[in-house]
Amino acid sequence: MAEQRVIKAALLGLGTVGKGVYKLAERQMKEMADKTGAILEIVKILVHNMEKPREGVDQALLTDCWKDIISDNEIEIVIEVMGGMEPARTMILEALAAGKHVVTANKDLVAESGRELLDAAENTGADFLFEAAVAGGIPIIRPLKQCLAANEIDEIIGIVNGTTNYILTKMFEEEMSFEEALCKAAELGYAEADPTADIEGLDAGRKVAIMASIAFHSRVVFSDVYTEGITKISKRDIAYAREFGNVIKLLGVAHNTETGIEAAVHPMMIPKEHPLASVRDSFNAVFVHGDAVDDVMFYGRGAGELPTASAIMGDVIDVMRDILYHCTGRISCTCYRDTKVKEFREVKNPFFLRMQVDNKPGVLAAIAGVFGVHKVSISKVAQKVITDGIAELVIVTEAVKEYHLKDALTCLKDMDTTREISSVIRVY
Repeated sequence: MAEQRVIKAALLGLGTVGKGVYKLAERQMKEMADKTGAILEIVKILVHNMEKPREGVDQALLTDCWKDIISDNEIEIVIEVMGGMEPARTMILEALAAGKHVVTANKDLVAESGRELLDAAENTGADFLFEAAVAGGIPIIRPLKQCLAANEIDEIIGIVNGTTNYILTKMFEEEMSFEEALCKAAELGYAEADPTADIEGLDAGRKVAIMASIAFHSRVVFSDVYTEGITKISKRDIAYAREFGNVIKLLGVAHNTETGIEAAVHPMMIPKEHPLASVRDSFNAVFVHGDAVDDVMFYGRGAGELPTASAIMGDVIDVMRDILYHCTGRISCTCYRDTKVKEFREVKNPFFLRMQVDNKPGVLAAIAGVFGVHKVSISKVAQKVITDGIAELVIVTEAVKEYHLKDALTCLKDMDTTREISSVIRVY
């Protein structure tokens, strides 16, 4: 019987996800040979602090010297789970230049420097895979690149941040305020000590850039994606959404239109009947529309130690198979088009507006007049609460360009009868 092929790997980082990768690699060790035809052996783990105790990990594998890994010709796969831009970018580029294959979960890096990294991989015929960079354990990168490759995809919308989805779920189902729901998320470990990247939509924005690039075959970077968070969503907005048969979700939205790519992250009211409306708590989901497949949705755990490790190890298994069959580098950059990304001001959406105005005759007519001048059509108006001469006015518009609505709101704010524009939320 021939000696079993051993493929050696190095792990960069041993935080939450790194530990998950190590655990899963150990758990799958006996199965790996049957699944791939080779044995995976993690021979080095790069850490920052060599003195920190790490239960369940062989201390002999630890190193704080990158040279120990990059100069070891026996290491064929580098698994990067450090996060951040540097030194991860430099290490990945050096690994690819050395002919090593790279698997990463680094959404920041892929969203900003994806083209550079994929080009570097193509130059040496190496694999560069990043399934875990979007939606944790949910398969979405591989389906877009392979399973759905025969489709012309024109829409991707998704809940790709578990923290914000948990917060909005608690606000909707338990009538918590944003602040109360955020505190609860922090208690359960869903929210970081500094939750800015989550609640302001930045985390989701990076994931949208990656998905849009792959789905539409044209480079979209994080700076192309309009981002808006959930900090302004109130209990009143949630109540109106419920009354109108909607829920509010923080959505990553990308469309491939005749006039360019639209890419954004923002809160949105969606009908309760939409598949994404039922995605609760910290779960994620991505909804894709293609010309051949029609509608498909991918749902599951979008983060966490083992769900993310599952995606990483899935990529590692793919690399191992490619190595054994001498077909590495077979799926590289798929951005063969150069489609412009629309300025967000040109994007059209219906809007939900909540305003506090003087309860006087002629106010509604004046507001309608301003909207008419700025090409904003109204589909629904409701006046629910009157307190001390102030009326709360709710208006739902037809689809309107962002800049037309912005100009109209600027005029409305200047009117003497407008006390406050309380909410501006897009509608699906």
